[in-house]
Amino acid sequence: MPTPAAQLDRLSVTHRPAEAAIGYHRWSNLLFVHWRLSARCVQPLLPPELTLDTWEDDAWIGLVPFYMSGVRPWWSPPVPGISNFCETNVRTYVYDREGRPGVWFFSLEAAQTLAVRIARWKWSLPYYRASMSLERTGAEIRYSSRRRWPGSAGPGCRIEATIGEPWLTPGDTSDASASATTATARPGTLEHFLIERYLLFAQPRPEKLLMGRVHHTPYPLRHVQINHLEDSLLAAAGLAPRCEFCHAAFSDGVVVEVFPLRPVQGSAHQ
Repeated sequence: MPTPAAQLDRLSVTHRPAEAAIGYHRWSNLLFVHWRLSARCVQPLLPPELTLDTWEDDAWIGLVPFYMSGVRPWWSPPVPGISNFCETNVRTYVYDREGRPGVWFFSLEAAQTLAVRIARWKWSLPYYRASMSLERTGAEIRYSSRRRWPGSAGPGCRIEATIGEPWLTPGDTSDASASATTATARPGTLEHFLIERYLLFAQPRPEKLLMGRVHHTPYPLRHVQINHLEDSLLAAAGLAPRCEFCHAAFSDGVVVEVFPLRPVQGSAHQ
């Protein structure tokens, strides 16, 4: 029997692994937009080794556009023209048979051909090459993405938003004028459940499941107002929300360490 979602250890995975990182990134201008879906509709889309991680018994689907910079392996400096690009992912939240909570990606769009090829080959992740842009002027930010390959071209998104004040949980005793770096998600809140994720799962073939880890400081969070949203990436992933998004948050960004993929114990062939 899988561990009930309410009993999962959500803090251990936030600690830095006791091994050397294999790569480094910076993620910035992250927008987290989420929809609620019936868990019964989403669980069949996952590998059998993974259980849907729910909040109030529902599945949560995230659309997350952001900017990646300084992308590099541990042995190389960033490379101009290769190490900086936009990305957008569609994801949900899962845990494995050991009760480790993480992310399952339905798709990841990137505006860098080499990054897409390496991620599909080396990380077994469903990356797609897309034409993308991110423009930020003061508190106003705009994202756009349109898939090019592989598969059918066309799915994408366009979002316009206004970035607000640091995210302070109701009842938080922090100074409301605190900088964004102090406004992080408190464990036990919906924001912590949706945003503070440090494991990913990938499946190169049906009988093999892999797990990768990242580490960074907690996301500094801000409120955000979505002024316009068009999306066809969820539909392309086989997801069909019956209503509009129900949660959104913004982060200026974090510096990220990346660790190796490991076979998940209990998959048919490790």
